[in-house]
Amino acid sequence: MPHLHIEYSPGLEQRVDVREVCRAAYQVMAESELFPLAGIRVRAFAADHCIVADDHPDNDFLAMTLSVGSGRTQSDLKAAGERLFAAVQSALAAPLSTPHFALSLEIREIDAALSWKDTPIHTRLSKQ
Repeated sequence: MPHLHIEYSPGLEQRVDVREVCRAAYQVMAESELFPLAGIRVRAFAADHCIVADDHPDNDFLAMTLSVGSGRTQSDLKAAGERLFAAVQSALAAPLSTPHFALSLEIREIDAALSWKDTPIHTRLSKQ
């Protein structure tokens, strides 16, 4: 962990490069000493169907959920969340300058007893 799940309205792809948004988020996570590089995942998916707020045709959204393993302090997670949110805000400056956009981030801590993993990537990266 951390795994960042990004869900967005399909119309957003016409206004921004979603891959660049992913790259901005990844960069913050990779530069953080809080998260192991081998655990980082950034995934983005357009919502096949959505209605945003008042259903205005110009409305778009991008909602992020960051899932992390347990063991980090709330203050460390809050600081990491603030850096992540700021980086994505910067990447989304154009849609955020309109009255038709919503951006959100939620951090969820995963209980280790209820999380199973088999990731040889960790082994490979720990040898570097």
